[in-house]
Amino acid sequence: MSSLLSRQLLPLLHLYSRCCMKMLRCNVRLPVLMLLAAFLSACEVSGLNNPYGDEDEKLSVLYQSFSERPKHLDPAVAYSSNEYTFISQVYEPPFQYHYLKRPYQLEPLTATRMPDIVYLDQDGEKLGADANDSAIAFTDYLIEIRPNIQYQPHPALAKNAQGDYQYHRLTAGQIGSSATLADFNATGSRELVAEDYVYQIKRLAHPKIQSPIAEMMKNYIVGFDEFAKQLGDKPKVEIKDRPLAGAEVVSRYQYRIRIKGKYPQFIFWLAMPFFSPMPWEADAFYEQPGLADKNITLDWFPIGTGPYWLAENNPNRRMTLVKNPLFHGEAYPTEGEPEDKQNGLLDDAGKALPFIDKMVFMLEKETIPYWSKFLQGYYDASGIASDSFDQAIQFTGSGGVALTDAMREKGIQLQTSVAISSFYMGFNMLDATVGGSSEQARKLRQAIAIAVDYEEYISIFRNGRGIAAQGVLPPGIYGFTGDKEGINPYVYDGLGDTLQRKKIDAAKQLMSEAGYANGRDPKTGSALILYFDTTAVGVDDRPTMNWYRKQFDKLGINLVIRATDYNRFQQKMRGGNAQIFVWGWNADYPDPENFFFLLYGKNSKVQHGGENAANYQNAEFDRLFEQMRNMENSEQRYRIIQQMQALVRHDAPWVFGFHPKNFSLFHGWYKNLKPNLMANNTLKYQRIDTAARAEKRQVWNKPVFWPLILGGVFFVLMLIPAINAYRRRVRETIQ
Repeated sequence: MSSLLSRQLLPLLHLYSRCCMKMLRCNVRLPVLMLLAAFLSACEVSGLNNPYGDEDEKLSVLYQSFSERPKHLDPAVAYSSNEYTFISQVYEPPFQYHYLKRPYQLEPLTATRMPDIVYLDQDGEKLGADANDSAIAFTDYLIEIRPNIQYQPHPALAKNAQGDYQYHRLTAGQIGSSATLADFNATGSRELVAEDYVYQIKRLAHPKIQSPIAEMMKNYIVGFDEFAKQLGDKPKVEIKDRPLAGAEVVSRYQYRIRIKGKYPQFIFWLAMPFFSPMPWEADAFYEQPGLADKNITLDWFPIGTGPYWLAENNPNRRMTLVKNPLFHGEAYPTEGEPEDKQNGLLDDAGKALPFIDKMVFMLEKETIPYWSKFLQGYYDASGIASDSFDQAIQFTGSGGVALTDAMREKGIQLQTSVAISSFYMGFNMLDATVGGSSEQARKLRQAIAIAVDYEEYISIFRNGRGIAAQGVLPPGIYGFTGDKEGINPYVYDGLGDTLQRKKIDAAKQLMSEAGYANGRDPKTGSALILYFDTTAVGVDDRPTMNWYRKQFDKLGINLVIRATDYNRFQQKMRGGNAQIFVWGWNADYPDPENFFFLLYGKNSKVQHGGENAANYQNAEFDRLFEQMRNMENSEQRYRIIQQMQALVRHDAPWVFGFHPKNFSLFHGWYKNLKPNLMANNTLKYQRIDTAARAEKRQVWNKPVFWPLILGGVFFVLMLIPAINAYRRRVRETIQ
């Protein structure tokens, strides 16, 4: 019981106990006790189970949860969704995705306009915009940022009366007496300048930081690899005055990035936190010996120019984002898609952002208490766990989904969206049995693709939240098509407007043609044995592994599960020692190149350490990929994409799995909600109707005392005979 509850109930319980004792002395009968119970139960005491205090009553506060501590809050290192939830509200790259427009469209954030893009030849001479790709040796991105943008108040920027940084030369005593960043009382700020963006690009190259995109950027940013090799084990802040050929300051508010060749997708990277600005003072402050021992690091306390700053980082209880008092300001979009206006998404058009004053993220490791608090109105949004799916969602006769009556009565909203992600089963194309380009191996892979029924998987393990994949691209990416051309003809038959997986007999026929009739290995005469490498080692994973076994058993194949920890699994993948595996990919940016590169030969995991986990090699596919990747979206690019899809469907290096479907629930007081699968900084656009929330919470959380009181009355009545017997014994003893 919370201390708040104890304080509010204590007078009531004290009064109740006094009444009970008096009734015992007066031998009060049951009707009087029942009357007292009815009287007390009529009293209304609201908010006894509210998990939050009253200090934020006058603020617009968003209440959400997290289940796992974000490991990195340094934008050079962070690369997971639970980390982006926080840092994308704090840091600001030069560009962002428009909140409402679809298809996804980039727009300036701190930049004054979209970058000036200049193509150069090998001698550094400027080329025309229509220059042949083969003539382009370099591409320059000239970016201009807006003046008068300030960093959030932070101790790293605090200066003393003499103008020196107050906390850049801490003594052992100062560090010893500081338990958290808040113990440094003085804070400061300064203007965002172009040098901060260049400094961050240099940080990506520093070996001590170990940025996950460093290897990729070596292939693009001019001089990046050479710069990294110069640094070795030097302090991070030393990069400030070291030149990097591919990132240079032009003026106070302008900087230039030079990349090798032509890579149009580079502009999408400039909308990711990796390319956010970082003041050099942050590294100078956080690198001081002793601070890391107290978790006073950039990975715990970020510093940015965004609409919010991380005021509290207590990953064992809660994390809190508060509105940045020095935020430069931004306006809610004034245009979007045609239906946005009728859906109320333009009601706040042109108004100043952000709308929410504070965001409280509470640690919730268990789904049941989290779900209960959402239904009580103490969380503003919720996902849907499997054990509460039927309580929230019902399937319509047409196969669609809708909220249950109980959810609609509470005014809860449902939003669904297909994630820009692909999950697939991969074959190691270097393997002697399932790999290679022979007809035998190809037909074996095609047979398995038919047998592994991902529609069934989605139904059993995801409550229908997903769509079976037909190729490499998910919906929402240019080149995806939902018409007949988008069907995988090796796995599905199109019957009118319906799509049906081929019968298992077709898969068995392919097995026979591959030389494995009835699933028998001709070399041994026994069932063909294949190996499935996975990190699914827990008890909860057993149903999934058993399901995979059953899929292969349809073909007479004996699937052996080889479960191991993630590090060992990674070693197997890098060494080409895995045979069959499951993998997934979330889009970094909304372009087909970001998915097809997963099958590009020069990205082979074994040979080149890339993301081609299947180690797929097809010369024609590679030729088409190289032609397609730098093209602007056009009919020609679309046709090339369909050719690439056809090649991969035929070769079957993957069993195309599924694209997840996100189901999200929101209370009616949560406004300006539109799924944006590319942007992570969307909380600044959202609004809370705090009055409506307070009203609903009061209605949904009225305390009910009568069971407690009746229980107490019953307990007292049970005591009366014992008390009377005790009194008789006392009287008999006295006599």
